[in-house]
Amino acid sequence: MSAPFLYRTWVVASIGLVPFFARSQTAKLREQGVSVRRAHEKLGHATQERQGSGPLIWLHAASVGESLSVLALITRMGLLLPKAQFLITSGTATSAKLVAQRMPPRTVHQFAPLDAPGPLKRFLRHWRPDAAIFVESELWPQMLRRTHASGAKMALVNARLSDKSVATWRKHPKLAAYLFDVFDLILTQNDAMAHNMVSMHAPSDRIARGINLKSMAGPLPVDEDALFEVRAALGHRPVWVASSTHEGEENAVLQAHQTLLKQFPDLCLILAPRHPERGDKVEELISDTGLTFTRRSRGEKPNAQVFLADTLGELGLWYAMTDIVFLGGSLLPIGGHNPFEVAQSGAAVLSGNHVSAFAETYGQLETEGAARIVADGDDLAQRIASLLSHPKQLAGMTNAAKRFVEAQDDQLDGIAARLLSVLGLKNG
Repeated sequence: MSAPFLYRTWVVASIGLVPFFARSQTAKLREQGVSVRRAHEKLGHATQERQGSGPLIWLHAASVGESLSVLALITRMGLLLPKAQFLITSGTATSAKLVAQRMPPRTVHQFAPLDAPGPLKRFLRHWRPDAAIFVESELWPQMLRRTHASGAKMALVNARLSDKSVATWRKHPKLAAYLFDVFDLILTQNDAMAHNMVSMHAPSDRIARGINLKSMAGPLPVDEDALFEVRAALGHRPVWVASSTHEGEENAVLQAHQTLLKQFPDLCLILAPRHPERGDKVEELISDTGLTFTRRSRGEKPNAQVFLADTLGELGLWYAMTDIVFLGGSLLPIGGHNPFEVAQSGAAVLSGNHVSAFAETYGQLETEGAARIVADGDDLAQRIASLLSHPKQLAGMTNAAKRFVEAQDDQLDGIAARLLSVLGLKNG
């Protein structure tokens, strides 16, 4: 299949743009605390060596959610291929940090190379992947075609593109067909996405419905020492968590907590904004309500009405403290956030109704009785009050969450085995 005009145009343009993107991307990583040496991974300069004599399987994801979603898959594939090595690439400092905390055996992380000839040639020459698995919507044109040209077998898993992206691909059928042809297998999150892939000129005989890998990521890590300290500070106080909240949502959450305190005066709210760097602004909001508060980033203990959990990588700790979690990004048209992490902690899931990014998942969780949708802050307060007042009702939701997670687990073995078969992977 010959390269279409749009692809050839991008190759030429990328050569000229490399200096600009190299400066901006490495500078961004440096600002986030990444060393100069590691930041240069964006240019294809590896900072680790290819290890072992077995196959190397490369998995490429965009950022935090996508990177974490493949960790359980790597673990299962590693059990089936004891000699295999795994490479995860992503683009953000946050994803690198969180992946490092949960790295499966025989796995390394590198920052993904820029989509340009020089960086990609260096990257592929060093790592020589036997297979490449791309996650969700990470479809960089040259990365796909140059990896395919290297001889690596390729798969797209957890495929999920927005309606806007689907419409854009449909407008460029030659380019879409040229890029999707590299995949030996395309596993989508649901049937609707499978139909979309066909309409986007992906090879229909290589498309199948898979599972949402974010349901397989496993429970978030918990620092046991920190857990002991937080539990000691809270004592027997009831706790609820509002996590991954965005600007414009905290007011509703705080109003709900004020209402709840009238009925449950010892109740503690652990408020974990989606972006911890917003901590100062969220502190102002709490202060304006008159609620007492302490702040995690200052090393303070949760001994007030609100505990501002403005740190990175500790959601697992906060989820371990409660059976009730409100998941933000959902009271406003943001699209919602990953409810699997809450369900895997064994907590009941509460959410606003703006969950387009996880609509199917929320539908399943609601059907199972593990999740409830709330309309606003008042509705949120009523729902939490009902759960706190009726322990059997709360236990029903938490048990449903555990059953939902257990039901997903068996499917992962099938996905791992199918990928290994299609990608022709075996120890050697």
